[in-house]
Amino acid sequence: MKRRKFLKNASLTGVGLAVGTSLSSCNEKASEKNKATQTTSKKASLPLVIATWNVPNATAKAWEILQQGGLALDAVEQGCKIEEADVKNQSVGKGGLPDRDGNVTLDACIMDKHGNCGSVVHLQNITHAVSIARHVMENTPHVMLSGKGAEKYAYELGFKKENLLTESSKKAWEKWKIESKYKPIINIENHDTIGMLAIDKNGDISGACTTSGLAYKMAGRVGDSPIIGSGLFIDNQIGGCVATGMGEEVVKTVGSFLVVELMRQGKSPQEACEEAINRIVSKPNSDYKNFQVGYIAVNKQGKTGSFAIHQWFSMTKFQDNKNENIQSNFVIKA
Repeated sequence: MKRRKFLKNASLTGVGLAVGTSLSSCNEKASEKNKATQTTSKKASLPLVIATWNVPNATAKAWEILQQGGLALDAVEQGCKIEEADVKNQSVGKGGLPDRDGNVTLDACIMDKHGNCGSVVHLQNITHAVSIARHVMENTPHVMLSGKGAEKYAYELGFKKENLLTESSKKAWEKWKIESKYKPIINIENHDTIGMLAIDKNGDISGACTTSGLAYKMAGRVGDSPIIGSGLFIDNQIGGCVATGMGEEVVKTVGSFLVVELMRQGKSPQEACEEAINRIVSKPNSDYKNFQVGYIAVNKQGKTGSFAIHQWFSMTKFQDNKNENIQSNFVIKA
C-alpha cells in the first residue's frame, strides 16, 4: 500500500526513482514474508483437543490422556467413548435414536498421524463403534467393515452384545411412528455427531468421529461420519477436520478433505471451514436453510477454527488447562 500511495503522489520520474521504489517494494515484501514465516513457525501450545458440540466430559477425558504424555490417537478414541456410553446423548452409541424400523445402527471412523484409518458402518449391538473402527485400522488389511461383518468381528475381539435401544429412545421412536414424518431438525440431536481432533505433545494429530446417524433414517442409510475424507480427514503435516450435521451434504463436497486441502493452500482453519460451508450454500438449488452442517478444524500450529450454516453450532476446546465451549460463527444471520 505504501508503494501504491507513493507512485500515486509522485511527481518525479527517472531511473533512480524507479530503482529506489522497486528496492523499497522488495524490502517490504521480504519483511512481510519473514513475518508470515515467524507466524506459521510459532510454537503451538500443546497438547490440545477439540470436539463438535458441547461435550466437556469427552474433551476432559482426552485431555487427561494427553497431559499424561499419551498419544493423540488414544485421546480421541477414549474421548469419543465417553459420549458413546452416555445414554442421555441420543445421537451417539448406546441410547442413540433408531432407524425407522427401530434398530440402533452406529457409524464411526478413526485416523492416525500416518494416514492410517479404520471405519465401521451400520454396526448393531456394540456400544463402542469407535474402538471397533480402530481395530479395523490396526489389525485387519481393510479400512471399512459393515453390518453383520463388523458385528461378528467385534464379538471375535471380545466385545459384548448389548441392546442399544434405551427406553427413552424407544419412546421417542414410538411417538415418531404415529405420523412417521421425516424432517431434520436443525441443531437438535437427530442428526449430530461427535467428532474429535487432538494434537499430542509430540505435535502429532489424530481424529475420530462416531454417531448413531440420522434419527428414523431408512434402514441401511450411511452418512458422512464413517467415510474418510467426508466426515473426517487428517494430514499430519497440515492439520485435521471433522464434520457434523446433514451427512449427505458433507459427502457431496468431501468436506473434511476439502478443509484440510484449503489449509494446505495457506488458509487458516477458520478460513478453511468458512470456505467449505460456502461450497455447500452456494450450490445451485441448495436447500441449506433447512439443514445444518458444521466443521471444526485444527492446523499443525495448533490454531483452530469452526463454522456452520446455522446458529448454535459449537466447539468444545481443551487447551492451556482450559476446557471451554465456543459458539461458532455461521452463515445465516437472520
